[in-house]
Amino acid sequence: MKSKDEIVEEVRAVREAYAAQFNFDLKRIFADLEEMDVEDSTPHADLKPMKPRREAR
Repeated sequence: MKSKDEIVEEVRAVREAYAAQFNFDLKRIFADLEEMDVEDSTPHADLKPMKPRREAR
């Protein structure tokens, strides 16, 4: 018997409520998330691959 994880249950409830705001329409959800990302001024990591450096011998 698995016990319920309260955090997982809370995250699922929040996700369900958020999706319900958009009638579970993925295009509308994605558009909202993109809009939030544009409005967010928090710095993001640059995930571009780095060029390998040669080690000095």
